[in-house]
Amino acid sequence: MRSGPCFICKKHRGEVQGEIGPLWEDEHLYIYHAPFLGKEKVYSGHLMIETKRHLPGWGELTDAEARAVGLWINRLAAALKASEGAEHVYSFVMGHNVPHLHVHVVPRYPGTPREYWGVRVNEWPEAPRGGLREIEELVDRLRKWLKDDH
Repeated sequence: MRSGPCFICKKHRGEVQGEIGPLWEDEHLYIYHAPFLGKEKVYSGHLMIETKRHLPGWGELTDAEARAVGLWINRLAAALKASEGAEHVYSFVMGHNVPHLHVHVVPRYPGTPREYWGVRVNEWPEAPRGGLREIEELVDRLRKWLKDDH
């Protein structure tokens, strides 16, 4: 882990606390539900995968880190489909605001209008959203599905 001012590295060192804590954590990755960042409700199921080691993006992971990221994108997508009823799951990296690799894993729920598919899925006014309690419950369901069934 990096010792400088990276927000993600600070979180991994325990200097910044998230609202819920990790969905999964191991030696390579920290996985959690996207934070509220001052909002009352957030898009349900928007998950984040971050590398523990500080690196800015693709092409810089070790083989073990790359395998872990790919494996967890797949596991989270399966969990979101089975547990939360997602009809499709997106994964993407933007990387222009925080220079530490973080992968968004975002469900698209049935009924989402086509104009909101892709990176705009959370802009749909009727998209499923939850407050802290609802998101904690969602994360608990995902943890259970990942532990019990797969």
